[in-house]
Amino acid sequence: MLSLYHDARTPVHVVPAGVKLAGLAVAGTALFFVSSITVLTGALIVVLGLYALARIPWRTTGRQVLTLLPFLGLIVIAQVIFTDARTAVLVGERLLTLVLLANLVTLTTRTSAMVDTIERALTPLRPLGVRPERVGLLVAMTIRFIPVIREQAELVRAAQRARGIERSTVFLVPLLIRTLRMADGVGEALDARGLN
Repeated sequence: MLSLYHDARTPVHVVPAGVKLAGLAVAGTALFFVSSITVLTGALIVVLGLYALARIPWRTTGRQVLTLLPFLGLIVIAQVIFTDARTAVLVGERLLTLVLLANLVTLTTRTSAMVDTIERALTPLRPLGVRPERVGLLVAMTIRFIPVIREQAELVRAAQRARGIERSTVFLVPLLIRTLRMADGVGEALDARGLN
C-alpha cells in the first residue's frame, strides 16, 4: 500500500518527521474513540485536504484507495454480518482515514528522516536492551520492500496471465515463494556484513 517519498515543496513536506509520526500516533488512537459517522467523515475530508495541500497527484491517491478497497470491503461486510451497518460504516471510515493518513506521512517524509527520528526516540531504551539502529534498519527495510513485493506480485500476475490464468488464489503461493527467497537473500547479505 505505502508509496515511497513524493518530492515536492509544500507545507506538509516541511513538517519535521517526528511531528508527523507523533501526529499519526495521536490521530490513529483518537480515531478509535470517535463514534460519530459525521466526525469521521470530517476527519477523512481533512486528510484528503492534506493530500491536496501536499500536492499528491489524485491518480496516486485514487490508485491507493482502489488497492485498499477489496480488503476494506471484506472488513465492512464482516462487520455488517456480525454487528450492524452503523458499526460497519464507522470501522470502514476509521480504517480508510488511518491508512490514508499513514500513507500521507510516507509520501511526504523521507525514509532517512523517519529512521533517524525513530532511532532518536528509542535511544533512551538502550539500557533495556533495545538497539535503536537495528529498529531503524528494520523500519527502513520494511518501507523499501513494500514496493518491491508489489512489483513481485505484478510479475506473478503477468506470468499467470501469460499462461491463461486470469484470476486465481494460486497467485499467493508463487508470490510467497518469491518473497521468502528474496528474504533469504537479504538475510545472507546482512549476515555477510556482520548484522546477524
